[in-house]
Amino acid sequence: MFKNLKVLLVVFVIVALSASAYAFAAANTVPDTRAGDGSGAVSGYTVTSIVYNLNATDPSTLDSVSFDLGAAATQVEAQLVASGSWYTCTLDAGTVWECDTTGLAVSTINQLRVVAASN
Repeated sequence: MFKNLKVLLVVFVIVALSASAYAFAAANTVPDTRAGDGSGAVSGYTVTSIVYNLNATDPSTLDSVSFDLGAAATQVEAQLVASGSWYTCTLDAGTVWECDTTGLAVSTINQLRVVAASN
């Protein structure tokens, strides 16, 4: 009789563990998600209306540079010295951006490289 009771107890424990494992597994929910593949055209910007704003006290330094991208952008940075610092730009109005370059020596400027993105 004890043997049957032991077998019955083991079966009961296995059923209880299985039911609790099922209960935890059944409680999981996964939200709807999306995945896909596609392509779209990537075109550049045309930078126009470039204005270099010299420092009023020391005109050998540049306070900022502004320019018009001609199209909407969400992030713009500019580099005025090859291999130099990148300057974060802020939107003035429309498609005109201004980059704060306070203290940049005018004599070191050798390019205007603009990187822009519209996400």
